[in-house]
Amino acid sequence: MLRLLLLPILLLAACARAEAPPLPQGIGRAWVVADLTSGQLLAAERPQERVEPASLTKLMTAYLVFGALREGKLALERRAAVSMRARRAPGSRTFLEPGMPATVEELVRGMVVQSGNDAAIALAEGVAGNEEAFARLMNREAARLGMKGSRFANASGLPDPQHYTTPHDVYLLAAALIRDFPAEYARYYSQREFRYNNITQPNRNRLLWLDPSVDGMKTGYTEAAGYCLVSSARRDGRRVLAVLIGSSSESARAQESLKLLNWAFQSFDAVRLYGEGEAVREIEVWKGARDRLKAGLAGALVVTVPRGEAGKLKAELLSQAPLVAPVAAGQRVGVLRVMLEERALGEYPVVALEPVPAAGLMGRAWDTLRLWMK
Repeated sequence: MLRLLLLPILLLAACARAEAPPLPQGIGRAWVVADLTSGQLLAAERPQERVEPASLTKLMTAYLVFGALREGKLALERRAAVSMRARRAPGSRTFLEPGMPATVEELVRGMVVQSGNDAAIALAEGVAGNEEAFARLMNREAARLGMKGSRFANASGLPDPQHYTTPHDVYLLAAALIRDFPAEYARYYSQREFRYNNITQPNRNRLLWLDPSVDGMKTGYTEAAGYCLVSSARRDGRRVLAVLIGSSSESARAQESLKLLNWAFQSFDAVRLYGEGEAVREIEVWKGARDRLKAGLAGALVVTVPRGEAGKLKAELLSQAPLVAPVAAGQRVGVLRVMLEERALGEYPVVALEPVPAAGLMGRAWDTLRLWMK
């Protein structure tokens, strides 16, 4: 059974009613914009539409490569063989040569910065032996990440009838890459150019030059997909991610993506409700050495609300009742439901911040009687 407890949320200022932020207009064919600081999706246009991922595919290739590096299956200094399949890959290239093995570090930069199809294939072969086996790993990882509308057939994003995704799935993937591999994201995705085989190529993400808060992440283009861009920016401690599919040109995708990022930062506030390990309240414990324990959230809780609406936030703690000792620190003991007026923003697990061992025989017997009478 859960017990409902209303919690006041103290903010620096309560504000007058604000209008819902008007959505950006005339932007691509489909898009998603989210605040990664809170994990909230702010707005979307046709987020479940099936699209060609084009070179946005390389986000999944990078995710698997970073995982292989972390697990020791690859090493940045290792030299990787360049197969003829990789060498002959059409489209954007790092200009690998079969007789000139590249290091994994060079291949990662070639794939991320130059969007090299040859580099992506070489990395896939280095991880899984061949691109077909790597595609199976991609699909397995997509399922784990909840990418229900995606299927991968290759590591580069070259068109294939069995190679597709959705804007929402791309958002899930990009958010996971930033969350799970923050050091790798910072190391590679803000790099403006890369030189390999005596050829210097710029990063196709023009926002790296247009806005200093933008630090990634990936462009893509096919005739069917149009011009695509996943972009992310960090301002005043907040990180916003935008996924844009189907813009009309390189210039348009940069300007439209910047509109999405600016709209998210200017139209919403990120409100920190509780810090990591901060007690939400004390809750009752039965048959324990103590009769109350401090309960809170394992991590900091930030929610994103339309600008001017922070004063209307409220929270409800649904605590487990009766909570019977022993209770371990970190054990889930309830749920915190955060509301903006009558609209639920999310539910977050509440855990015990301290252990409560079981009481002695007499204490347990007395609480058993009290529970029976209650």
